[in-house]
Amino acid sequence: MNRIKDILNPKTGFIRVSWCDNANIIRAKAVCVNSVKDDEISVGISRGQQGVPVMYDGVVAGCGLDPVGEITLKGDMSTLTPIPYAPGHARVMGDMFHEGKVWGNCPRGFLKKMIATLQEEGLEVKAAFENEFYLLKHDDKRKRDNKNGKNNKNNNNNVSIEPSEFTPFASTHSMDLNHHIISEIIEALIAQNITVQQYYPESGPGQHEITVQYSDALNAADNQIIFRETVKAIAPKHGLRASFLPKIFPDTAGNGCHLHLSLWQNNENILHDPKAKYDLSEAGEQFIAGILHHLPALMAITTPIPRSYRRIRPQMWSGAFQVWGFNNREAAIRVIKEEDGAIRHLELKTVDASSNPYLALGGVLAAGIDGIRKKMTLPKPVQRDPGTLSVVEIDNLGVKLLPSNMRDALDKLEKNEVILNAMGVDLWKSYLAVKKAEYEALQKLPSGNEVGLLLEKY
Repeated sequence: MNRIKDILNPKTGFIRVSWCDNANIIRAKAVCVNSVKDDEISVGISRGQQGVPVMYDGVVAGCGLDPVGEITLKGDMSTLTPIPYAPGHARVMGDMFHEGKVWGNCPRGFLKKMIATLQEEGLEVKAAFENEFYLLKHDDKRKRDNKNGKNNKNNNNNVSIEPSEFTPFASTHSMDLNHHIISEIIEALIAQNITVQQYYPESGPGQHEITVQYSDALNAADNQIIFRETVKAIAPKHGLRASFLPKIFPDTAGNGCHLHLSLWQNNENILHDPKAKYDLSEAGEQFIAGILHHLPALMAITTPIPRSYRRIRPQMWSGAFQVWGFNNREAAIRVIKEEDGAIRHLELKTVDASSNPYLALGGVLAAGIDGIRKKMTLPKPVQRDPGTLSVVEIDNLGVKLLPSNMRDALDKLEKNEVILNAMGVDLWKSYLAVKKAEYEALQKLPSGNEVGLLLEKY
């Protein structure tokens, strides 16, 4: 147990083996450190686990899974990290194995497969998820406020939810009010080997954004799991609760989780080519074109719950149109051209934190790889707000609205052979079954009941 002894505090009693399922619920089983031998950790989980939706702990029909049979969850020891907000516990990310091979339903295995496929093209991607989240008054605090005569409730159809405060975008007052909780979150992220770059209050009341540095694709997805867990664990210590749910309040900003990407070859960022059309390298243009082409189907993975589509609306900076542009925050794909004219990364806006990061990033890589292999080209960039274009301009530019509801996105995914083939039959079958069951259940709920069910899940 040399690695464990070198990394962990002697008082560490348990190591959590974590996984993220098709409903994007982060789960774990904890193994007592004294039972770990030869620096290897594994636990058994039911094979039906990948067929469980967000609404309940039961297997949905049509997923090809059932509670009979075990899957081995093996800890990736390179991810071993003490958990600063849970003294005595550490964490490793788990990979799912069946009969000695990576299980076809493993989301982390899917991302690894897409990374390896991209490497066959001599390329790699570096990425970072950019999270927005709300800090909300905890139930106990809200009850105390009500008792004291404070009735500033934001009644969300029978679910009473109140932001922690009501300051505007980038408010320094908000920074002061939330200094202790944000500082503790950032310190905990740093302690878990995540490099924090920026922090600022977002436009919604009690909404915040913390950006982290890019890393290789697998590490970026692992970091997204750590980020969500850390924020949600630390908020209650300060009498608050945190939620990444894409749309909590009907009249305030939603929570995005934009995905930032760059394309690398031989340890060099190759997105930019000043001599090429659009200043993008050939591989860079093809990669972006593939993502743009497959985006309607990808949204069933990157924006995978009904409430995702309450956030994605024209003129809401959420990327409601299937277009790309330079520094255009209304485009679904924003290619960032910096002050010196260089292009070093792009931003995919149609992503939120209700998506499993392994599936979301794996799907995006599959789309980009298809663009490279088919040598796709980009249409003209849109350098205006697509929502202000005339009918003639929309027709001339080929501008299309992206799916405005989950059912439409699921239909697009079900017909997209490229992404389904990349996922493999086991994974796409279980994923679609889970998401269809979620759609049927959630779209029937009143808005407040839906928020109440999902607020703590994401």
